[in-house]
Formats: sequence, C-alpha cells, structure tokens
Amino acid sequence: MANVFETDNFIIKAADKPHVYVSREEGGHLQVKSKNLLRDRTKLSAAQAIEYMKLSMVAGEALVSAMARRGVEIGIVNYQEMGNWSIFKPGGPTVHTHVFGRATNATMQKYGEGVQLPHLETGFYDTFKPLDEEDIAEIKKDIKTLLQTDKYKNF
Repeated sequence: MANVFETDNFIIKAADKPHVYVSREEGGHLQVKSKNLLRDRTKLSAAQAIEYMKLSMVAGEALVSAMARRGVEIGIVNYQEMGNWSIFKPGGPTVHTHVFGRATNATMQKYGEGVQLPHLETGFYDTFKPLDEEDIAEIKKDIKTLLQTDKYKNF
C-alpha cells in the first residue's frame, strides 16, 4: 500500500489491490489503520479514538475533492471498519477503516448499489487498478490543506 499520510498512531494508505472497484475511475480506496496491534476500536484510548475519527473524515473529504480534480466524481464515501480476514493470521486483526469512494458513473459496482466483498483468496481483486501516483499526490495535498482548516485544526 502506498503511504498517503501518517501520524504517531495511524497511517492513511492507498490500497495496492482495491477491494471494491475495478479501477480508480470507480471511486478509489484508502485505508486508515492503527500503527499498533489493537484488535478493534474499543482498545483505542479516548485521544486515539478522536484522532482515528478525524483521520477517517479527512481521508474521505480529501478523496472526494482530489478525485474530482482528477476527473472522477464521487457521489458518496463509504466507511467500513473490518478485521475478519486477518482474524486467523499471526498478528491478528488490527483496527482499521476502509474508505471507499463511490463514483456516480461507476460501471461495475454501480452507484447506489451495495458493494461485493468476496474473500481476498478468491482472486476477485487481482486485476483491480489502484489509485495512481497523481491521484495519491492530490489526496496528500488535500489532507494537508484540510488539517489546517478550523474544522479539523480544532477537532
């Protein structure tokens, strides 16, 4: 996964193999993940929980604005916290949220329809195209700008 932004506690990454979309034109996929092995959000401190929420909001807002400049109109952002797929892996699940842009003109997982999330080992995601370097650069720029606004600076 390509790093987009990080703090002492969390990292925002662009998925190398997006889970939901056949290509970046379908909306894009980011992930906000704890740097510490924490099973779920109940293991976060109050300060970490606030930071986690703030970063997920910033990631979603930046995804919408950056992708609009890149020619992809995102009508809504879905936030999904998951961990089931890593439950039996050595490190176990770590709290993270997937941030999925839902493009209004999506052709595979159409805007307004529920997403399909088959297990990783099915090969379902193998040909999906991730956000490209220019997309990521624009998202990074917007995250930095958003964090300086009153909305997020005083969060």
